[in-house]
Order: sequence, then structure tokens, then C-alpha cells
Amino acid sequence: MFALVESGKITRYLNGNRGFTIGDIQYPRTIFSLWSKDERESIGVYEVEIDNTNKKDEKWYINTNISYSFNGNKVVGSYGAATAKAHADSLYTEEDKTDGNIPEGKDVGDVAVKGLKTILIRDLKSQAATELQNTDWYVLRKADAGTAIPSSITTHRTAVRTKCAEMETAITNAADTPALETLYTYTQQEDGSTTRPLGELPRLEV
Repeated sequence: MFALVESGKITRYLNGNRGFTIGDIQYPRTIFSLWSKDERESIGVYEVEIDNTNKKDEKWYINTNISYSFNGNKVVGSYGAATAKAHADSLYTEEDKTDGNIPEGKDVGDVAVKGLKTILIRDLKSQAATELQNTDWYVLRKADAGTAIPSSITTHRTAVRTKCAEMETAITNAADTPALETLYTYTQQEDGSTTRPLGELPRLEV
């Protein structure tokens, strides 16, 4: 992406795939590939540099739109301060009821917008259910034919449920969004392994 700077101000943005006109002069799109940086800037065309300093992981934060500025020798696109997504559910209030903003079937105190904790726990339960489905057939076979479930399978299924409960508790107890992010952040350990504080659901080795 490029910007046209005239009289010290950004007047236009150029995507670099077509020609453009400055005053009475028509410039071909080849200036973006064949001209040097200095040659382009001599006519006021600057390649936009993106500053990602304030950009954060969109799983946890809402980033601002990029704002562009010219500082005299380059054009920079920057993000503003990111806002953490709500970690807790937001509920309908009496004010929502007065304003008629509560949909039919809902009432004051019901969930209006699910927070990260609810979403993460929902996803975790789904992952645990998927893991358990891999061995559900042992349970069905026992119910249908009375065939005993191998102890290793029973142990694994118990471990999945236990670990899932531990992970749910960790998510529930997280104080805020940064704390949730920390739970899910992988770091490399001294032994070379990569782990996260939240841990992992047990997987059945085939």
C-alpha cells in the first residue's frame, strides 16, 4: 500500500496495482515495481509502513482501525490502544428492559453477550466430548453385549473428565482477559517441550 503526500498531507491511498494521475501527469503502475524508493518519494508517493506495536491477538482483544500519518519522511499506519474482550458474560439490565432492548424469551439477568470464559469453556467441553467419542463404542459394546471395558480405556475416560474439570476451574478463576490469555500462551521449557499453564486434555495413544 502506498500514500500520496501533497503539501505535507496524505491526500490519497494507492494500492500499487494501477496507474494514477498527479496534476496533469499520468504515471503508470510500473513505478511501484521499477522505480526506486527515492524516485517515488520525489513525486510524493510513499510506501506505507505499518506499526504493529499496539496490535494484540484478536482472540483476546479488539484492535482499533489503523490511522495513518506523515511525519516528514515516511507514512506510518498505527493501531491505537487495543481493548480487552469481556471475560465475563454481560447480562440484560432493568435499563435494557425499560428501553425495550431485551428480546422475546429473555429477561433481566439473562445473558446478553457471552464473555470469553463462557466461550472458552464451551469449546473445551466440545473438545472433551470429541475425545470421549473415540471410545464411546466400548461403552455401547458393554451395554449391548456385556463385554468388559478395558481398564486402560476406563482410566483414559476418567482422566479426560478430570482434566476437563480442572481446566474449566482455571478458566473460571482467571481474574481478567490478560489472565485468560496467559493460560493459553505456550512457552518453551528447559527440556525443549512447549507447554501452556492451562495444560492439555489427555489423548488416547493408538
